[in-house]
Amino acid sequence: MEQQNATISKIERLCTDIVRLTLYAPSIAAKAKPGQFINLKTGPGFDPLLRRPFSIHNIDGEGHLQVIFKILGKGTSALADLRQSQTINIVGPLGNHFQASPSMCLIGGGLGIAPLLFLARSILGQQDVPTLKIILAARNKQELSCFTPEFEALDLPLYLATDDGSLGHHGLVTELMPTALSGDTDWQVCSCGPHPMMSAVATICRQHKWRCQVSLETMMACGISACLGCAVPASDHNNTGKQYLHVCQDGPIFWEGDIKWT
Repeated sequence: MEQQNATISKIERLCTDIVRLTLYAPSIAAKAKPGQFINLKTGPGFDPLLRRPFSIHNIDGEGHLQVIFKILGKGTSALADLRQSQTINIVGPLGNHFQASPSMCLIGGGLGIAPLLFLARSILGQQDVPTLKIILAARNKQELSCFTPEFEALDLPLYLATDDGSLGHHGLVTELMPTALSGDTDWQVCSCGPHPMMSAVATICRQHKWRCQVSLETMMACGISACLGCAVPASDHNNTGKQYLHVCQDGPIFWEGDIKWT
């Protein structure tokens, strides 16, 4: 982990309220692994005071890393107003990372799709590429189309769903899992998205005895477990023996069995 001033190489509006930020931060990009995150300072002053955590969407091997965010409040609005060649203070890479297995399915919903591109590209760069499928979902075609071009370019089995049926399956990612993950394959699922979606995915994985990793998203102001603001309840049989887990220190990647979902 390190702190540095990164240069903004590009800032793009993928749709009305979703922004992709490309930063030149070679030392952090070189250390980053899929599933990790960075903390961004949103401006030069102390308002907003807290940094904003974002999962790493992609790295390019030339010192650049990307994050994607939705404009929701003062901090993200300030980030969206930044311009090319400006600098921004970042801390990272933070947290742990996804683990690979021979047969994998990546399941993302909404902004939770963002870190799965880095994971997919990392898997495809391995010498022995595992079986890999991807399921993505969002509210509507406009939101899902912010992400699909880069995933389509990977030339992998890709299953899409939208809440309103405007693109792909009309319904939930869990309704696509039986089709995508048919057969007796010992799948490992990696999921990121809204909490109810990941809880439902985790339930299906337990039923089929598939291993499942989830990427939790919460407010992680410090990124080093000093503020204790990112605590989530742990299951009674989690591997750490803790009653609560801290997303920034113990995660953000967890085995689904370590989390108390309800």
